[in-house]
Parts: sequence; C-alpha cells; structure tokens
Amino acid sequence: MSIRYPNGKVYQTSKIAKKSQAEKKFSFSNRGMTLEEDLNDTNTYYLERQIAVIHKKPTPVQIVQVDYPSRSAAVIKEAYFKQASTTDYNGIFKGRYIDFEAKETKNSTSFPLQNFHQHQIDHMKQVLDQGGICFVILRFSSTDEIFLLEASYLLNFWSRQMNGGRKSMTKAEIEEKGYKIPIGYQPRIHYIAVLEQLYFN
Repeated sequence: MSIRYPNGKVYQTSKIAKKSQAEKKFSFSNRGMTLEEDLNDTNTYYLERQIAVIHKKPTPVQIVQVDYPSRSAAVIKEAYFKQASTTDYNGIFKGRYIDFEAKETKNSTSFPLQNFHQHQIDHMKQVLDQGGICFVILRFSSTDEIFLLEASYLLNFWSRQMNGGRKSMTKAEIEEKGYKIPIGYQPRIHYIAVLEQLYFN
C-alpha cells in the first residue's frame, strides 16, 4: 500500500516500521516502549482517573484505491494524507486547552530544529495567541531523558534559526528553559505535574 502526503510524496511505511523498531532499543530499561507509547499510556492513566482528557490527534487520510480480493476482505492500495498534521496531542486539563508535540532524538548534546516544521510552529503560535497551554515534550533517547519545553521558548529558538542562528537547541538550553520529567511507573511521563507547577499554583 502507498500513502502519499498532500504534495504527492510517498510516505515510506516500511522505513517507518524499521525506524520504530530501532528506536525501541533505546527505550527505558529496554522495555520496548517508544515515546508515543509512553505518552499514550500516560494519557490513558489521566483519563481513567479523571485527571485530564488528552488524546493523540488522528491523521486524516483520503483513500484513493481499494482492491477487493474477496467479498469479505478489502485491501487499501493507495491513500493520501489530506493535510499536513499540526501537533501530536490535544485536550483539556482543569478547564484549559492543552496542545503539544512530542519528539525524540539520538543526539546527546542538542535537539535539531529540523524535527519541527513551519506549519507546526505556526499552529503553536496560534494556540498561544488564543490563551491555550502549548509545549513540546522532548526525549533524548540515548540517555532516556525527557523534558517539557514551553512553546514560547521553542518559537524563540525557531526565530533564531530563521535569522541565521544555530539550527538546533543545545541540551544546556533545554535544561535551562525546560523541565525534566522523570520516567515513572504510573503515570509513565507525568507531564501534568509540570503543568500544575507552571499554570495552576
């Protein structure tokens, strides 16, 4: 099956599968959990305990070609992403709109800004302009360190890049501006604790 972006470029599903297997090797205590899986587990924990309602955004796909090898089976042969995605997660916590992106890198000393896209940056700015809580969760997979960085700081780093500055955020900058989130058991990545400290104390 081929899935295509809005610009017609083919989405390489096989490469993504291989990448995801490789990333699992870097996970906490070799648990086989990716950042996305950890966050999904965390959000399920929040939902079940009525702490917050946060969900991963579905990516809208338009199906173009379907084969029917038998009456009871349908195989999607070609599909396109309808639009560029914005951020990964959104929802509500204590009456405030929550919106965030989750990224990870194998780099140990910096986080490349190429992991983000202009439409995501634009979306984050729009959320901030409307008074929403917007941030990014960043994982350094080589050391299993996770940070919450408010979107306002990411926008500053992005602006610096666009004005000819460095094309990454140093780990030292993330440590200074962000908040380290320890990996726990339940919940796995307790980012709500950081939001409590930042916005509700």
